[in-house]
Amino acid sequence: MGKRTDAPSNRARLRRMYERGSYDDESVYALLDVLPLAHVGYVLDGAPVVTPTFQWREGNHVYWHGSSASRMLRKAEGTEVCLTASALDGFVLARSGFHHSVNYRSVTLFGTARKIEDAGAKEARLKAFVDGLFPGRWEMLREMTGQELKATTILSMPINEASAKVRTGGPVDNEEDYALPIWAGVLPLAQQTMPLQADPRNMDGVTPPDHVTNFKLG
Repeated sequence: MGKRTDAPSNRARLRRMYERGSYDDESVYALLDVLPLAHVGYVLDGAPVVTPTFQWREGNHVYWHGSSASRMLRKAEGTEVCLTASALDGFVLARSGFHHSVNYRSVTLFGTARKIEDAGAKEARLKAFVDGLFPGRWEMLREMTGQELKATTILSMPINEASAKVRTGGPVDNEEDYALPIWAGVLPLAQQTMPLQADPRNMDGVTPPDHVTNFKLG
């Protein structure tokens, strides 16, 4: 499938460096599935507010959750929001300050947030959240209580207005600057897992399951 080149809406349209972007579901979904940390922007009492959150995707919807006591999540129901997720993949060092840049992956979504009300649907979404990261873990856990479900708010948004944007590669300098004796290139960055830190209150003989030891984001 080729990249979709027409924006789904005017507000989702990329205007700067648009050649780095795409609007097709495949590109948008691929980034959402490997960039779990997102930022969601709302207008709350007439003022803009942006909060970090953890997002996950199921089909053509994106979900995020938090405490039912959160005033922001309560206010977000039925309102227009903007959700972004991104990763910094490297610093791009050029031969002039102007041409320094970064390599990155990013995705931006616009839409209306809707709250998941049904307890069964909420639990199914949370199962997808956990198993999406750690396949099979949900069945290992104790059942959620009714109070825990009541204390959790889950918001959803259809992925109808979205854009993906990615920069890769080295610096792009002015032609005459390539003759300067200045080092230029890319300092790559990567996210990686570290050695496990077991809870000291684990029962004796309990070992980490495969979905932990073999974890790989995306």
